[in-house]
Amino acid sequence: MTGLILLPLGCKSGDKAASSQAKKTKPALHINPNGTNGVAPVESSAPPELKKVFDYIDAHIDDHVENLQKWIQQPSISNSGEGIPESAEMVKGFFDKLGCQTTRVYDVGITEYGSPGNPVVYAKCDEGAPKTVAIYWQYDTMPVTQPDAWVQPPFEGNIIPGAAAGVPDIPRVLVGRGAVNSKGPEMAQLNALMAYKAVNGKLPVNLIFVAEGDEERMDIGLRKFIKDHSDLLSEADALYAGGPSEGCVYVELTTSGLKWGRGPTVSDVHGVMKRTTDSPAWRHIHMLASLTSPDGNTPLIDGFNDNREYPTPEQMQQLKDRAAKTDLVKMAKNQGVARYMSDDPVEVLKDGRFGTSFNLDGIWGGNMYAGGAGAILPNKITSKHNFRYVPKMDGPDLIRKLRAQLDKNGYKDVDIKLIGDVPWSRGSSPTADISVAHRKAAELLGLKASGDNPFMAADNSSEYFEKLGGELAPLGVAQAEATGGYWPSYLFSDGEVGQKVGSVSIPMGMGARGGQGGRAHAANEYFAVEGSRWDNGMAGAEKLVAAAIYEYSQTTTTAPKPKTHAK
Repeated sequence: MTGLILLPLGCKSGDKAASSQAKKTKPALHINPNGTNGVAPVESSAPPELKKVFDYIDAHIDDHVENLQKWIQQPSISNSGEGIPESAEMVKGFFDKLGCQTTRVYDVGITEYGSPGNPVVYAKCDEGAPKTVAIYWQYDTMPVTQPDAWVQPPFEGNIIPGAAAGVPDIPRVLVGRGAVNSKGPEMAQLNALMAYKAVNGKLPVNLIFVAEGDEERMDIGLRKFIKDHSDLLSEADALYAGGPSEGCVYVELTTSGLKWGRGPTVSDVHGVMKRTTDSPAWRHIHMLASLTSPDGNTPLIDGFNDNREYPTPEQMQQLKDRAAKTDLVKMAKNQGVARYMSDDPVEVLKDGRFGTSFNLDGIWGGNMYAGGAGAILPNKITSKHNFRYVPKMDGPDLIRKLRAQLDKNGYKDVDIKLIGDVPWSRGSSPTADISVAHRKAAELLGLKASGDNPFMAADNSSEYFEKLGGELAPLGVAQAEATGGYWPSYLFSDGEVGQKVGSVSIPMGMGARGGQGGRAHAANEYFAVEGSRWDNGMAGAEKLVAAAIYEYSQTTTTAPKPKTHAK
């Protein structure tokens, strides 16, 4: 992971020469760590130990990108289970190479939702430091639902010009499932930590890693792990990176002939039977239509918005300020959509940060072979849905209201299966030491804050660093109060949460983080390996990690927790 070549045991001197020659002949990626404009970050104020890390990152950026390629090449699809055990062991191997004294893959067992959770990988790296930083990872990814839409195979990790991937503003990107969600940012963290240790011998803080394999399954395994093993994070003083989270509850709805008492009951039957027989499939479609407005954008569920919080006047002003700089056409194109529900930038930004939704994620039953004939009258249809909600709403309460609405609409026979719930979280104070450290790291490297407090590159670029929920987010107060895309913030946060599970309660780092990527959950997911500037490429992301870790070790307004260092 540090760019060193590890030779097999029993390797002879001739083999070493061959290995050396192989490295020389291996095609170089020639990644420019400073991006195509060639302007390096401002490093003049960096202490010597940090400057050495920056130099190491520049010298080894090709190797660091290859590390990400190898991880992308290992599928880790939690919805199907493909590659999950292998990926858990691979992540454990990362932590072993970092030198963590304790690394373990935990089998979390059966979760409260009745499904087995995927393994959680835990590691503790004792550097003998006063402060300990916890780092949250997900190693699972979404499935590939439309392979023909990819410009590159999703599990090869190929590097292509950004223009070929539909992002002409980025010179070179790595395309692959998990590239931005979340293997790219996580590998940037690991590369930075490995670089720090390679040149300085140890890290300035202790580390605790928690890597889950269920983020795309509502974090069901991590929820049980935190409930059972909160003590493993008892020495953590902060979470490296985090922020607020929307709530998200996930269900499956099933209409069956057996429960309905009409149509086929035991199995699908021949399609000719529709001449004489009721269709559970058509019943399911009408049931779904009864739950939303005709455009599908407004849930028609009694009490759906009960207790819902709306943006404050201060937050609305921030949204209006950002809306004045927002190009909806460009933003929609970058996100792969034709247009938004509204043509008003203020409404789009407000919906993206404070909105709720009832989505149809997928539906199946009967003849599922595209393009093929074959007459089928299905006996059962299932659809999957996520409700995204905000403070002070409650996921299980939404499902109770859904049940009541279905009964009221005449669909008492429709089954509801709860897949999982991720409650909302406010996040932490932006004045916490870890957030201050992120901002100091940005300033150390020449980034600056202005206007509504985004960090901007030294070349006065107007691009924001942090993207939450797929739209550009300001830093500071709004981040602490608003919601981003869902993630298990509620399991770690020291702020207000929709439900408390376990006893972990630590501040989470919010601030500028480099790198750029996009198309999470979509075809041609990408992560920038070479940016147009240093800050939106992989090397810049790594330097910000190293600087933030260093700055946190030097920033103490809250006393660290007592530590039990390894002997």
